[in-house]
Amino acid sequence: MGDGTAGRPDDGHGHVSADKTPKALATICHVLAALLSLTAIVWAADAFRYLGLAPYTEQFLAAVLSLCLGIVFLRDPRGRRGRWRTRLDVTFALLASLSALYLTVRYPTLVLQQLQMPADGLIVSGVLLVAILEGVRRTMGPLLVLVIAAVIAFGLLGHLISGPLQTRYVPPERALMYLGVDSGGMLGLTLLIAATIVIAFILFGQVLLASGAGAFFNDLSLALMGRRRGGSAKIAIVGSGLFGTISGVVVSNIVATGIITIRIMIKGGYRRTSAGAIEAVASTGGQILPPIMGAAAFLMAEILQVPYTAIVVAALVPALLFYIAILLQADLEAARLRIPPVAENLILPLSRVLRSGWPFFVPFAVVIVSLFWFGLRADTAAFYGAVAGLLVGLVAAYRTRRFALGDLWAILVRTGMSVIDVALIAASAGYLIGMLNISGLGFGLSYSLVQLGSGNLFVLLVLAGAICIVLGMGMPTVGVYLVLAVLIAPSLVEVGVAPIAAHLFIFYLGMMSMVTPPVGIAAFFAASIAGADKMRTALEAMRFGWVAYVIPFVFVVTPSLLLEGRPLDIVADIAAAIAGVWLISSAAVGWFRGDLSGPWRLLVGMIGVAFLFPDHIVFGAWHVIDLGAILALAGAAALRWHSAAPSDTPIERSME
Repeated sequence: MGDGTAGRPDDGHGHVSADKTPKALATICHVLAALLSLTAIVWAADAFRYLGLAPYTEQFLAAVLSLCLGIVFLRDPRGRRGRWRTRLDVTFALLASLSALYLTVRYPTLVLQQLQMPADGLIVSGVLLVAILEGVRRTMGPLLVLVIAAVIAFGLLGHLISGPLQTRYVPPERALMYLGVDSGGMLGLTLLIAATIVIAFILFGQVLLASGAGAFFNDLSLALMGRRRGGSAKIAIVGSGLFGTISGVVVSNIVATGIITIRIMIKGGYRRTSAGAIEAVASTGGQILPPIMGAAAFLMAEILQVPYTAIVVAALVPALLFYIAILLQADLEAARLRIPPVAENLILPLSRVLRSGWPFFVPFAVVIVSLFWFGLRADTAAFYGAVAGLLVGLVAAYRTRRFALGDLWAILVRTGMSVIDVALIAASAGYLIGMLNISGLGFGLSYSLVQLGSGNLFVLLVLAGAICIVLGMGMPTVGVYLVLAVLIAPSLVEVGVAPIAAHLFIFYLGMMSMVTPPVGIAAFFAASIAGADKMRTALEAMRFGWVAYVIPFVFVVTPSLLLEGRPLDIVADIAAAIAGVWLISSAAVGWFRGDLSGPWRLLVGMIGVAFLFPDHIVFGAWHVIDLGAILALAGAAALRWHSAAPSDTPIERSME
């Protein structure tokens, strides 16, 4: 990775840490992680077909689960367990892994006998249910476990109540067998996505990083943004965005780029809290940046059963607005604090960077061509992209960093360790889907949430957004999305929200749980690198990333921001949104061609809100006099007078 962390496993939240697992167990974990990666590679390469084998997809998923459960019970990143705890965890690991392996071997028979509920199927299903929930508790904490337990309990007992949440009666043993063996339960779509697409794109990102792509992205960002004021923050934003769209793991992104960019920002004049916040938000936002979106685009396409291009097109404008807001705030902050560009001796000429690093675009081209020209599966396309990245790393050295075959082991281990959390969450989401379907609770939940919103779309969106942020705290973004796609998205679609808009809504707000207190993992980790106060950094990250909290409410009711509708409406609404983002960012920083005092900040912010929010969100009507136009006309002259008035601070352009 170029950051000194090669070969060290993730700690369960996607970031690399010193592993205090006993050496023998750590070695076993590394072997299992490498086997997990190899299993996914074999599946993505369709090697079974060439060998004349045709295993069930569920057998592949059970094998992946066996390896994940072995790792989650054997690893101990905090080094807090004694000898008895180690023996107990080894027992848990063996029991859970062997149960999943038994399911792998016996699945063809069990799936045909599930209505007869054989004893071995019930035992294996029960063991795996307990093991997966315990694994989720160890990696994610108790919140998701409580949600799953509550849904399962309500699905089993809901027939005893009356009202919209009443469920059909399902015998416990029937539910257990369905959840453990049927493809509508644990071995369903969510685990399939984690075991194929997620692993494949994590592998793709790890290969690129080991090949020197991280250094290339940093140099490219320096060449593009380093000569502008506040260039230290702008290179962090651009570099972390480019890096984050392929890595898919926010905190690993911060590790790879933040160690360099945060230090440069602090030396450049940004406060420590601002430096940590900018890196945390930019790294988090990489997951909404097309075309890869940290594999989220492919997940949505699979769940919604729509073309991948539809997701990329819809996500383009919101992602641009997100990064425009961060760049604007970094620029305005630089103007206010008089932060200069990066030192010229640190910036390589753009032509030199591209001349040396252009081969890194080849793996991306391979992925795109594989998807659109040859129509391959997303995981297969990512596998071919990883192969291309491997060849690029072997042939083309960038800044003396040449890929070595010895790096393959570290890549396989890091890839396997990075996917453990997501795989367990995906299996848990399968339990949620299975119980909601078999008991009929899914319809009741959607109906109740809609009723709770009292038929008001804005109220429903606020409730759904709050649930997204709360449920997402402490979870990796892909895992958050998989859970929210089960629990929240159906209720939004039920009231008429377009499916793509509903899924992007939950993805954005679930993603922002990474920087939202009290459990803003990304912000806290960036703060530790910056040596800043964690809570203040998280609050500042919310300020820099305010668009991600706001824009989902806008694009749900303004399809033009998702590039749907008449071309003229699309252009007008995008222009208004950019103006609104610019003005609100100016108000947030306190700079609009000069310092803004409290009343001026309020006025600029109000004008920005009027431009950004359609009238019908606030007033509930489609034909209302445009408040934005009125405020803009009223404020334009005042702002012009204000910016021309004498000031102690030199008046500069808001963007160079």
